[in-house]
Amino acid sequence: MSAAGTLRALHHDRAPGDPLILPGPWDAASARVFEEAGSPALATPSAGIAHSLGYEDGQVPPDEMFAAVARITRAVSVPVTMDAEAGYGLGAGELVDRLLEAGAVGCNLEDSHGGEDAGVLRDPREQADWLAQVREAAGERLVINARVDTFVRGVADPERAVERARLYVAAGADCVYPIMAPVEAIPVLRAGIEGPMNLLARPGGPAPRELGKLGATRITFGPGLLRRAMSALRGIADELT
Repeated sequence: MSAAGTLRALHHDRAPGDPLILPGPWDAASARVFEEAGSPALATPSAGIAHSLGYEDGQVPPDEMFAAVARITRAVSVPVTMDAEAGYGLGAGELVDRLLEAGAVGCNLEDSHGGEDAGVLRDPREQADWLAQVREAAGERLVINARVDTFVRGVADPERAVERARLYVAAGADCVYPIMAPVEAIPVLRAGIEGPMNLLARPGGPAPRELGKLGATRITFGPGLLRRAMSALRGIADELT
């Protein structure tokens, strides 16, 4: 089975409370740590890589982001899926080529643009058309995780997220990712979305396995693991002074 096929298979036939947990490495060293700990696959976070390279999230030049992901994929033997943000303005075919050249076998593609504070949701049908183009260009070589940004853009009604998610699944997405979904919205999302669903594990929120019991198929962490590592590093640094 191809690496993409392995990653895709990991999303299916999961028992409640046993979601696919994908740590988010920000460099080759962290990727090796997660692989050695037994992770079956990894999911790079754009914000984590940005911070590791000295940028704010969303400000990394595409060439630097793809190069960073390539260093991660070369360092491990497990499948790696890349947070490709909104696609960097690339055409579907070029985006697929760049992802595969970097060694990624999956990608996140978000449905808004303009930054975290002033971002704008894309028309969902236009986004679905874009995802269909990516699927056509990729065939089965990439696992597409379609991010739904309604909650981060101030749209609290979970039904709006469900509407977008259904369009994206119909367009060929393997998984949908209603990022920052509040816990109380998860039952509505799970009831309305067919197929795998990615949820974000956040500090102070439900543990990954709890999220699995609520309906998550896949758990990612954004830059959360980097932040925890930086906190530990600050403690080490304090001991040196």
